[in-house]
Amino acid sequence: MSRLLVFLGNPGKEYEKTRHNAGFIMADALYPSLSYQVKFHSAYAKVGSDIILKPMTFMNLSGTAVSEAATFFKIKAENILIIHDDLELPLGVIRLQVGGGLQGHNGLRSIKERIGSDSFLRLRIGIGRPVHGDVRNYVTSNFSKDERFLLDQVISKASNLLDSNIRPPQEVKLK
Repeated sequence: MSRLLVFLGNPGKEYEKTRHNAGFIMADALYPSLSYQVKFHSAYAKVGSDIILKPMTFMNLSGTAVSEAATFFKIKAENILIIHDDLELPLGVIRLQVGGGLQGHNGLRSIKERIGSDSFLRLRIGIGRPVHGDVRNYVTSNFSKDERFLLDQVISKASNLLDSNIRPPQEVKLK
């Protein structure tokens, strides 16, 4: 059975190292030598029976890419895993779950609206919440060197959660 693994982020050099691109960062770390094709408003590749998808629609319109790929490959919501940044989890924590609240994440909202379900799996990558300042500026700012080191450790632990036998809920904390 095929799974659709959707790594959320924003296209473009200016977003490459930002908190909102935690999904893209994880995809690039886990699959460093993938050769992507362009289709479904995305960069996509196959790894075994899994389809790896990096939507190029910008975060808030991710549902367009996910619904097109899921329809084409005939993948049900239960076999879709969305890997995304999460303000509600501290940096150093990842959590695997089914459904759940969208916590104001516009990319998830777009996916739910376009596929008509929130029964997809989610791998939430904690980025923390800013103590002061605008959330929009925070998510589009780069990780510091220390934060990026911690993120890289989380990503190496996350590869186990992407195993085909994953069962939520699961959480990994490095702090």
